[in-house]
Amino acid sequence: MDNAITYTKLGEREPDFRGKVRDIYDLDDYLLIVATDRLSAFDHILQTPIPERGKILTKLSVFWFNITEGIVKNHLVFSNFDDYPDWLKEYRKQLDERSMLVRKAQRIDIECVVRGYLAGSGWKEYQKNGAICGIELPKGLSESQKLPEPIFTPATKAPEGEHDINISFDELVDLIGENTAEILKKISLKIYDFAYRYALERGIIISDTKFEFGKFADDIILIDEILTPDSSRFWDVSTYKVGTHQEAFDKQFIRDWLLSVGWSGDGEPPEIPKEIVEQTINRYQTVENIIIRS
Repeated sequence: MDNAITYTKLGEREPDFRGKVRDIYDLDDYLLIVATDRLSAFDHILQTPIPERGKILTKLSVFWFNITEGIVKNHLVFSNFDDYPDWLKEYRKQLDERSMLVRKAQRIDIECVVRGYLAGSGWKEYQKNGAICGIELPKGLSESQKLPEPIFTPATKAPEGEHDINISFDELVDLIGENTAEILKKISLKIYDFAYRYALERGIIISDTKFEFGKFADDIILIDEILTPDSSRFWDVSTYKVGTHQEAFDKQFIRDWLLSVGWSGDGEPPEIPKEIVEQTINRYQTVENIIIRS
């Protein structure tokens, strides 16, 4: 895709860290986080980028960071390119609208997942043992059904190329201590409740989402991304139906297509056809328009 940004470089400088989607530069006082148009699925970076995807992920994260800062502090310092240091200005094409300057926090290596509905790995786990991450749930629930109340289901961050591992709250306490675990649970549920109600009023169900936190000075702050189509499941209220797999406004659409052509992570990923790329872009843009502009 000619207009996609898949790789960034500041002159001769390579990123200090290149993730599946983001390139990160250590600028001493801050980190520069650049969301590229790379797309990952089943723990692989796909061959085909999704143009403008990184811009949408960044805009959504910035929006949510700003309206949730009354719940918890976050790492965002600047997202307006005009506020960046002068020496970065020559890299506008790579950075504008798809990057953030953020505080350097000590990351807590836990995925803080909140689930409001039975979907994905939570649905699979429930089918096996009637519980998710050690939380017993009522019998007889169906796929995509709303849970009696949102649940906090943490996971450990796995090494590159491996799946995160769901853990119980007691296991989380053993890893990071009771006080920190309780804080992460409380904040995660609070953000989800706020965002869920905000989105629902605009016709979108946030089925589940994940947050990452870090320690900055004496505070626990929100880091990474927040409530994007990469980190959350977004469903259309008008087509939502209990007992079936939902049509997604998020990355699940690509996962479903990959599964339909017989690829789930083994070997080289297939190239994504133009029409699937366009449909993916449309879904991401739909979420952006509804969340930010409605």
